[in-house]
Amino acid sequence: MRIVWTVQMVEDTLTEAAQTLKRLPMDRPRGFISSMPTPVRTLSESYGWDEVTVRLPPPSAAAIDRLDEALGWMAWLEDEQVRVVWARAGGVPWRPICQRLGCGRTKAWQIWVTSLVLLKVRINEMVGSQKKRGHSEHFRRIR
Repeated sequence: MRIVWTVQMVEDTLTEAAQTLKRLPMDRPRGFISSMPTPVRTLSESYGWDEVTVRLPPPSAAAIDRLDEALGWMAWLEDEQVRVVWARAGGVPWRPICQRLGCGRTKAWQIWVTSLVLLKVRINEMVGSQKKRGHSEHFRRIR
């Protein structure tokens, strides 16, 4: 059974890819590290009354694979389209996107929708061609 991609599926995949990209560890020098625990300075600090910083765990291998696939899709788009698609996938509001592009909200929305439809069509073509190619290779092996 062949999966037919929809615009919503493409948007969800790009949103997941942007979240995965944010969860990857930063590529920077580590600096000096001490294995000693930080000393408790006051009574209030010892009971955890300070704000707790919670970090998300690193992404799974499958999520990184889907990120790589989504990054490959960006080759099908123009630079302006890539900026709009990644900004929306990352949750950036329309106003900063429009200011960055120097256009109105309607134009930015049109670029975004056109890009998602283009990606949907290209992905469905790619899935269809892989299916056909796999089908013909199967028959070549039988002969």
